[in-house]
Amino acid sequence: MTFDDLGLSEKLLKAIHESGYTEPTPIQAAAIPEALSGRDVLGIAQTGTGKTASFTLPMIERLAKGRARARMPRSLVLAPTRELAAQVAENFEKYGKYHKLSMALLIGGVSFGDQEAKLTRGVDVLVATPGRMLDHFERGKLLLTGIEVMVVDEADRMLDMGFIPDIERIFKLTPMTRQTLFFSATMPSEIQRITDTFLHKPARVEVSKPAETASTITQKIIRLSSKDERVKRMILRRLLDGENVKNGIIFCNRKSTVDIVAKSLQKHDYNARPLHGDLAQSFRTETLEKFRNNEVRFIIASDVAARGLDIPAVSHVFNYDVPIHADDYVHRIGRTGRAGLEGSATMLVLNKDMKAYKSILSTIGSEGIEEQDFSEEIKQAEEEAAARGAPRSRNQKSHNNDRHQSKNRDHHNKSNRNRNKPQEEKQAGSSAAENGGDPSNQEGQLSSPQKDRKPKQHERKSKNQSRSKQKTFDDEKPVVGMGDHVPAFMRKP
Repeated sequence: MTFDDLGLSEKLLKAIHESGYTEPTPIQAAAIPEALSGRDVLGIAQTGTGKTASFTLPMIERLAKGRARARMPRSLVLAPTRELAAQVAENFEKYGKYHKLSMALLIGGVSFGDQEAKLTRGVDVLVATPGRMLDHFERGKLLLTGIEVMVVDEADRMLDMGFIPDIERIFKLTPMTRQTLFFSATMPSEIQRITDTFLHKPARVEVSKPAETASTITQKIIRLSSKDERVKRMILRRLLDGENVKNGIIFCNRKSTVDIVAKSLQKHDYNARPLHGDLAQSFRTETLEKFRNNEVRFIIASDVAARGLDIPAVSHVFNYDVPIHADDYVHRIGRTGRAGLEGSATMLVLNKDMKAYKSILSTIGSEGIEEQDFSEEIKQAEEEAAARGAPRSRNQKSHNNDRHQSKNRDHHNKSNRNRNKPQEEKQAGSSAAENGGDPSNQEGQLSSPQKDRKPKQHERKSKNQSRSKQKTFDDEKPVVGMGDHVPAFMRKP
């Protein structure tokens, strides 16, 4: 089957052929005809199978007729991350270059002004992350009543990122007559509930098992017994120095670990850059662009780059940390071995990671992943780390910081005491002069200031008591009212 058999227009086929594609992938061949017929589509396929073109091509075909109105987009594509949203926008530009369709990309890290200007002019295609789209809606800059086609891409990733309440709200803001194209790599129960609620008799397109890994990827693990992070980073550098490593993505579980590994690799003269959600959008976009152009050899990333990103010709994926969620393993290694190319995925496994590792094996339906013999390299790394001395733990660092802060406080208090001492001596001298130079009187006044205060408190107490007694005595007197008053002229002489 070719794209010519899918019922697409000549303009669209021309753009597809110029992009270098002739045959559709299984998900494209199954989903595009259903989408062109106007049915809702529920697409389930592993990452790297061409899901993006499965909805961009039929959307362009449908939107070729019609015209957008101000602040009322005709179609909406929701993506979980900025990078994936930008990639979808690139696909629309590539395949829709012979169609006069306007498009707006709503993502964070970009000024609202430029995005609002495009919305005001009117757009045919709106590609957005849920948070930024709702920001524009709440500002009154966007109306969703004109949506004809709505796409949710990487729905299971949205579930992991906590976007499901936003997705449900957006669904309710769009017309009931919309066509919905819903794509996900896996189908958890929460995602199934949403599809049952908001999709109308969808055509279910499932080309492979949700957690199945691609056959073009060679998977290996390396077991480490040492808990020393320096040993782990040394083994990673040995892997990066391999003969067939053209480029690679190194995945970590935490953003802080991403930064640490990136700095370590840069320190050892590796062409590497970090990529995670706390970095500026301009830096993230630049990093991906340089990686695609082979200006950056290695990316150290969190799971923000694990799904949906179309980065061609990635030769290796390295799991520096065993992913917490088993499904993330499938999406991580899915960055390599794409479009029929061979790929390699290696994972470092510590003793503490065995529970997560067994969960991965259960998810992908495997009895075990091939273990790579790295015993000599591990031994050398451990000896080198031992020669450098024991690494400082976080507790030691915090203890040193606390001790340093306590020293600073002691020094500060001591300086304050020394600064106040001349003033105390000066006050003592003046009080001695007032007492006629009698040191005994001065000592008595300085040594027992509390005794001077107590009589004052006692005096105040006695005054209050006397006032209360006086008040009580006055209260005992009879009250003379207006009727009890006898004028003087009426009194008997």
